[in-house]
Amino acid sequence: MPNRRTVLAAAAALPLAACSGPAEPDKAEEESRPMRIAYGDDKSQFGELTRPVGVSKGVVVVIHGGFWKAEYDLELGRPLARSLAANGWTAWTIEYRRVGNGGGTPATFDDVHAAIEQLAKIPDLDTSTTLTLGHSAGGHLAVWAAGRQSQPQWRASKVPITGALSQAGVLDLRSAHDADLGGGAVEQFLGHAPTDADRAYDPQQQIPLGVPVRCIHGHADENVPPSQSTDYVTAAQDAGADASLVEVDGDHFVVIDADSTTWTRQLELLDELSGR
Repeated sequence: MPNRRTVLAAAAALPLAACSGPAEPDKAEEESRPMRIAYGDDKSQFGELTRPVGVSKGVVVVIHGGFWKAEYDLELGRPLARSLAANGWTAWTIEYRRVGNGGGTPATFDDVHAAIEQLAKIPDLDTSTTLTLGHSAGGHLAVWAAGRQSQPQWRASKVPITGALSQAGVLDLRSAHDADLGGGAVEQFLGHAPTDADRAYDPQQQIPLGVPVRCIHGHADENVPPSQSTDYVTAAQDAGADASLVEVDGDHFVVIDADSTTWTRQLELLDELSGR
């Protein structure tokens, strides 16, 4: 993961490196520049808001992955946020406490909830369409966030999620633990091996959700097996939920390549989730 992450980060930095001197940004670039907003006192409790030029289609909460571990951060979500803004969305790319820097259960969940709630405090922001988009462990958090109001500790949410798109998400904590994904990452995240008592944190155990869920997964994913998505969607559909899966060629990272046709397909899925 670090190698691919470094490549994507370097690619994202190329436009800046190519500038030979200071230039006056045009209006579109100026308005789409991300604004950092804190939602708590910890250094990891912040998000980056990137607004589109013109009327926004809605808000997409971008949640990065990395098996919930502190060594991975929101850098991977930035190219997606820029593309979302260019395609008419307001992107809210969030950071959160992770295993190794104060995160884990329940802190990580509380942070994601608080980051989403922060949207209600931002002036001139319409949250009537608020979607979550997450990769890998971020996919787990994206789908979890869509159903968090069903749990007592997050029931008083002011910003409900209206749809979720999971990018190669870890959607079944019990089977992910059994497969030792991320070298014991699930047990490190929960603080114990997952059981039926972890329903509040496990998307697979929360089926069916009352909001639509879309999953996208690469056939050749060796980090998170496609069964994490196929099994979730099958169970959700059997339970009468609105869920579907798009399977694509590629590995674990093809779904976060903002220059790919796979990303173009995801932009279409987000439009579908918004009812467009």
